[in-house]
Amino acid sequence: MTVEADESGSGRSRVARRALLGAGGLAALAAGGAVLTTAGARIGEPRPASVIPFHGPHQAGILTRRQPYAHLAAFDLGPGTDRAGAAALLRTWTGAAARMSRGEPPTGAGGGADVAAGAGAGSGAGNDTGVALGAGPAALTATFGFGAGLFDRLGLAAARPQALAPLPAFPDDRLDPARCGGDLLVQIGADDPFVAVHALRTLQRLARGAARTRWVMSGFTRPPGAGAAAGSGSGSGTGTGTGSGSGTHRNLMGQLDGTANPAPADDPAQRSRILVTGPDAPAWLAGGSYVVVRRIRMLLDTWEGLPVDHREQAVGRRVADGAPLTGGTERTPVDLDAARSDGIPVIATNAHIRLAAPRTNAGATMLRRGWSYYDGLRPDGTPDAGLLFVAWQADPRTGFVPVQQRLARGDALARYIEHEASGLFAVPGGAAPGEYVGQRLLLG
Repeated sequence: MTVEADESGSGRSRVARRALLGAGGLAALAAGGAVLTTAGARIGEPRPASVIPFHGPHQAGILTRRQPYAHLAAFDLGPGTDRAGAAALLRTWTGAAARMSRGEPPTGAGGGADVAAGAGAGSGAGNDTGVALGAGPAALTATFGFGAGLFDRLGLAAARPQALAPLPAFPDDRLDPARCGGDLLVQIGADDPFVAVHALRTLQRLARGAARTRWVMSGFTRPPGAGAAAGSGSGSGTGTGTGSGSGTHRNLMGQLDGTANPAPADDPAQRSRILVTGPDAPAWLAGGSYVVVRRIRMLLDTWEGLPVDHREQAVGRRVADGAPLTGGTERTPVDLDAARSDGIPVIATNAHIRLAAPRTNAGATMLRRGWSYYDGLRPDGTPDAGLLFVAWQADPRTGFVPVQQRLARGDALARYIEHEASGLFAVPGGAAPGEYVGQRLLLG
């Protein structure tokens, strides 16, 4: 997956005053002084912070780089939660997420200026265990989305955007209803697994009395600075870095995943295909996006038994470096017109990259920001493992839906994967300081 720079803020590091930086730190090492961690702080001192600002024109976790640890969770509103109760929950969640993104406790003395627990929410607000103490912000992001059911439950059906209509059924779906949908979505990402799970547990605790957890899915990818993935950059690990390991995500099938991702942080035209913009966009959704979440199990026992050339033909790329079979490097554009001397296309007619390419789908574009998962073994002894597919777009009707319909009609990978869970959510624009996510919808 192509990872994007964080454009929501400067990503300033809050370094302990005694930390040794730059040439001065190197000189201390040369002189036999204090040993430094790779981040530049003395052993035993707090690690330099990696902050991705929570507040901004759109929510963090969309265009920001993909962190190595993630939790996706859906919630259903309680039967007694009305619009005021939902607003109280979002207000509480927003305050806690903003504080945690700065490396602070989710609730400060007296609740903190940006936390205001409302009726029906926050019954466990004072019960923080301190599991993430000393870990710093760790590039934590918490992103909130709304499912179609929320609008009906809160009497907001007239405000539900048409693009939030249920996804169509696809021929290869094997969906478990218990792991699909939900009134609210929370996407949590962080560089530290304790920070990520602490954020999840905090938001679950704060939801008690207002919403219940419907499902949770947890994923991972390479941590910052681990290895040298094909096409990788420097891998600074800061809030504005260019990667999580800084290369494309290699999935559990061994393939680099997301090479052809758009770069909305750098290209306004591509940004308009990821973020909801324009005069016709509802005020609460402006700067937001739509996200499709799919749990895709990989039939690894079968896949791993295939010859390498078969696996490469199914995808259309080399395993070793992600380059298209038409030649070059990972970033070389694929030549879908290239043919062998006998006239057979180099990229097979059913190869995944051919069927998923924008050129073959009327320009359909998505920003894929997924994670791998491995949940042990199923009752039949096969691996319960695969990809948490997370795709952002300005309109799923022109993004995910046409691409998935085409893939379902003949993708060579289809026989080696199963789609087990699915959800579509509208993700509001970002909140300014003093606001909460979704405020313009719930107060409108």
